[in-house]
Amino acid sequence: MDQWETAGRLGGAPAGDASGYPAPTWALGAPETRYAKSEDGYVAYQVFGGGPFDLLFIGNWASNIEVMWEHPSMARYLNRLGRFARVICFDKRGAGLSDPVSVGALPTLEHWIDDARIVLDAVSSTGAALIGDAEGGPMAMMFAATYPQRTRALVLVNTFAKLLRAADYPIGMPEEAAERLLQIWEASWGTGVVLELSAPSLASDPQMQRWVGRYMRLSAPPGASTRMYRWVLQVDVRSVLPTIQAPTLILHRAENRHYRVPMGRYLAEHIPDAKYLELPGADWYPPSVNAEPVLDEIEEFLTGARPAPADDRILATVLFTDIVDSTKLAAQLGDHRWLDLRAAHDGLVRTHLQRYRGTDVTTTGDGFLATFDGPARAVRCASEIATAVRSLGIEIRAGLHTGEVEIQDGQIAGIAVHIAARVMALADKGRVLVSSTVKDLVVGSAISFADRGPHALRGIPGQWRLFEVTGLA
Repeated sequence: MDQWETAGRLGGAPAGDASGYPAPTWALGAPETRYAKSEDGYVAYQVFGGGPFDLLFIGNWASNIEVMWEHPSMARYLNRLGRFARVICFDKRGAGLSDPVSVGALPTLEHWIDDARIVLDAVSSTGAALIGDAEGGPMAMMFAATYPQRTRALVLVNTFAKLLRAADYPIGMPEEAAERLLQIWEASWGTGVVLELSAPSLASDPQMQRWVGRYMRLSAPPGASTRMYRWVLQVDVRSVLPTIQAPTLILHRAENRHYRVPMGRYLAEHIPDAKYLELPGADWYPPSVNAEPVLDEIEEFLTGARPAPADDRILATVLFTDIVDSTKLAAQLGDHRWLDLRAAHDGLVRTHLQRYRGTDVTTTGDGFLATFDGPARAVRCASEIATAVRSLGIEIRAGLHTGEVEIQDGQIAGIAVHIAARVMALADKGRVLVSSTVKDLVVGSAISFADRGPHALRGIPGQWRLFEVTGLA
């Protein structure tokens, strides 16, 4: 079966509520949007980062440079670029915050290249490295060929010179598959269904679905977007590839179902001296869960140095604790006695955290969030806390999971934190519950467990087998 046959199976409403995306706190640090005037209207752009050279980021034609900061993964992706370059991004005319174009007069690559040039002029940039991502790739290639004196380097990520199949281009998408894709594109516009092609590992993530749906809706309405995508399908920049003079890096996901690997290899074969790398995975949308390898390669290519391992992402065992029936206890004891009990509880917990080298991240209402650099210490600490607080006449529940966490201003974030919280919520009174990851990592520690079977963790894909701590040797 042709790889594009999967396009005919896309569809259906995405899980999760597509309305009312919560106000994002991380967007408060988004750069200011400005406008550059062209002969045919205004182009919206942003500038951020403080590196020693300019980097023009050219993404999908459907964009909104303000909404893109509303998802933490995308914000992290952009901020990573801003660590080593002054980054410039913009909405092409006809999309997002830039002026619309007439339905009967779609822009050309020449128009969009003018948009890029106008924005670079507006920020006094005489030369920049270019990133052409997905449908932004042909535009980046055209710009590099047209303005070699203004192109420091060219990075092409999961992109193509031509999408549709032709007699001299058998790797392209068949016409019938393209028509089916356009029908689905229009019918599901603004719903996040596109993730099934662009980021299949995230396709069932309700948060990503809501953000992608909102991003699409605020990029363009469905009719205009379909006409625009039909135009994108006709783009063919194969003839300009041999004229590109800039040093070029081509990155492509090995399991990309839409912009297939042969399209990336074609670019490498026809752009002089291009460097080509295939990376594992199928997700090609920038804010994917595995964007760091792509960013590492981009940074090394553009700066000459691979970034040092980040110390803000670590493997840790995450512990959540919670006082059982705390609201009922507070009502029974009254404010003063409850505060005294809480202080005694907090003191006991912190004593045990210190003993087992745990990091007290924060209190969580009636409990604690802590991390450990060893899972066995975390399990022993949680179990001893559960025993110790009984002397105060209270019970706690505790949950643990081991995974990668991101440290941000003394706080932690990441899927591992959410999993640990969900595990704790399933623990019985006075019990310590752990994920199978923790149980597997403490083999040989003489800690005993009882299998509590598979569970669905709210908001976390898949089934998770949980284990209750039953003894410490």
